Amino acid sequence: MNFTARELRLLALPLLACIVLLAAGSALITWTQGRRAVEARALGEARVERLRARERLTRIAEEEREVKEKLEVYRRLKQLGILGEERRLEWADAMTRIRTDRELPDLRYRVERQRSIASVPGKPGSVDFYASTMHVDLALLHEGDLMNFLADLRRSGNAYYSVRQCSISRLSQGSGGAGLAPRLRATCEIDLITIIDRAAKT
Repeated sequence: MNFTARELRLLALPLLACIVLLAAGSALITWTQGRRAVEARALGEARVERLRARERLTRIAEEEREVKEKLEVYRRLKQLGILGEERRLEWADAMTRIRTDRELPDLRYRVERQRSIASVPGKPGSVDFYASTMHVDLALLHEGDLMNFLADLRRSGNAYYSVRQCSISRLSQGSGGAGLAPRLRATCEIDLITIIDRAAKT
C-alpha cells in the first residue's frame, strides 16, 4: 500500500505518539522491575534482621533467667551465712546452744586453721572456697543423739557443714550403771566450708 505525502503527514503525529508511549511503557516496566528487586532485597534484609532480633531476645531472656537463678543461689548462700569470712564466734555459740538444747552430757571440739580447698572448674576467678576442719568428741545416750547434733549443726548456718567421717564406740559401763549415763562416744571430723567472693568487696 502506498501512502501519499499528505497521508504520511497525517500519520506522523500518531506514529510519534505511539513510539513515545512504547518507550515510556518500556521505561516504566524496567523501573518497576528495578523497584521490585530493591523491595525484594529490602524485604529479605528485614526478615533477616527480624530473625536476628528474635535470636537476641531469646538469648537475653535466657541470660536473664540464668542471672535470676544465680542471684537466688547467692541470696540463699548469703542467708545461710556461707558467704564471707569464717564466723568462729558464731560457731562457738552454735555449739553451746546445741549442747544446752540437746542436754548433751559431754561435748568437746576444736577447730583447725582455715585452709583453701580446690573448687569446681569454671568458677569465677574472684571466688575462693575455704574449709576449717572441726574435730568433735561427744558422749551419746544413743545413736539418735549424733543424728540430732549433726542436723542442728547444719541448721545453725554460718558455714556449709560437710561431714568427713564419724565413728561411734561403746563405753564400758561403770559401777552403779546409772540409767541415763552415756553409753556411746562419737568422734567426728566436719569441714566448715565458707565462700569468699573477692569481687563483692570492691
